[in-house]
Amino acid sequence: MPTPAHTRRFATLAWIVLVYNIGVVLWGAYVRATGAGAGCGQHWPLCNGAVLLRTPALNTIIEFTHRLTSGLDAALVALLVYRAFRAFPRGSAVRRAATLSGVFLITEVILGAALVLLQHVARNQSTARGWSLSAHLINTLALLACLTLTAWWARVPPPVRIGGRAAWLAGLSLGVVMLLGVSGAIAALGDTLFPSRSLAEGWARDFDPSASIFLRLRVFHPAIAVLAAMWITGYAASVTSRRPDLGPRAWILLGLVATQVTAGLANLLLNAPVWMQLVHLLLADSVWIALVVFCSGTLEPAPVPADR
Repeated sequence: MPTPAHTRRFATLAWIVLVYNIGVVLWGAYVRATGAGAGCGQHWPLCNGAVLLRTPALNTIIEFTHRLTSGLDAALVALLVYRAFRAFPRGSAVRRAATLSGVFLITEVILGAALVLLQHVARNQSTARGWSLSAHLINTLALLACLTLTAWWARVPPPVRIGGRAAWLAGLSLGVVMLLGVSGAIAALGDTLFPSRSLAEGWARDFDPSASIFLRLRVFHPAIAVLAAMWITGYAASVTSRRPDLGPRAWILLGLVATQVTAGLANLLLNAPVWMQLVHLLLADSVWIALVVFCSGTLEPAPVPADR
């Protein structure tokens, strides 16, 4: 059995790795938002066919930095998996979550390489880019979820059995937010490829039958965001009526949801500047992590009252 000191140190490492991954995700969004995804040409893992950069352009530096941070990420997640197997016994949920983190990181790298090799970067406006971007986003969310559970379950007893109504509702809620994330990624791509000078101009483009599919889909994101916020609010209220012990997690989740909706409105009114896109994404990742922790709580055993 792991000692309290071992689990505390492991949990600290796991949270550090999770925060670092959020940073990598944000930098990847910066690469997309600035159109720097083609900074290394159609080469991977080399950059413009070379190992070392000589007098690189700004876009090359931005893209190459993302690759370097991703490489360090691979080393950190490998260390996390190694430490999980050293600190926790066979069959431990922490081991499984850490292992899945490693698996999703590998697929994350493969999908990132595919974006470059297929040239689904920079100014590429093909429909195929939307599909590859969506797959990349779903994989990223799965990776962040597994890293979150690795850190959380290191200190909190994981669910003994996953099934029943609570599991279905948790899965549905995660699916709703994942769909919201995909719609957000499509909307952000539309903002990058077809920037608008005003809200009115952007609104007119969204309803232009001849406009790009990324613009015509963009209009659905705010509607999905409102519906998702309503679902999460109802879900949290329903759960906490039966499990008051999950109230603190619910309030954190709902606070982040409200902040995210506000940030989304600001992003729309400001015509999606790059800095606001990054703030919006950071909040989206925070909502996702809070939801994962909340859903885990719905599957954990309820605490036994002290008077029993």
